[in-house]
Amino acid sequence: MHFSPEQLKVYFIAGSQNTNHDVDELISIVEQACQNGITMFQYREKDSSTLSFEDKVAVAQKLKAITSQYNVPFIIDDDIELMRAVDADGIHVGQDDTKIEQVISTCSDKIIGLSTHDQNEVLAANKIDGLDYIGIGPIFATNSKAHVKEAIGIDSLVNLYRLANHPAVAIGGIHLNNVKEVLATKVDGISVISAITKTNDFNKTISTLKGEL
Repeated sequence: MHFSPEQLKVYFIAGSQNTNHDVDELISIVEQACQNGITMFQYREKDSSTLSFEDKVAVAQKLKAITSQYNVPFIIDDDIELMRAVDADGIHVGQDDTKIEQVISTCSDKIIGLSTHDQNEVLAANKIDGLDYIGIGPIFATNSKAHVKEAIGIDSLVNLYRLANHPAVAIGGIHLNNVKEVLATKVDGISVISAITKTNDFNKTISTLKGEL
């Protein structure tokens, strides 16, 4: 699948650790999120996840079938082997994950994303050919991931986005009560976990995250 910055508009991230280890609930949530307008999905099994590689493949195959039906890009978090096993659309890595140079050299036909947190990381990302987008954050404090760096705030998001020469998605602690602040920065998109996994109204939540409400 070809990358377009518009795919970052509402970028949903989740794994079984975000649904109390209930795989069926994860699959149901992803389907409802796709039905209601998310523009990219990242399957991320980390932190307290207990799934084996075979389990991850089985879940990823089901999730890819759903995202493909709705033409939503399916991204795998930091697992080249899993990405290849299910022929996912792309891969995303953090600064402490698989080296971005290795990812680009082995996954050049895929959508490739990299997390950034500060000026040095954004400037380094600017020099990387073959990178499609960056994540900037965490913008606000978040409990959805383990080992999270310090929140950078809106002003730093503005500055880092201005420095970046790749499309960028804001991530970290973004929810319905603060998303307007983030959207006002004109960043290419926002990425969320709990705002969608814990919603009771997918349509309203995703429309709000898009800035439509």
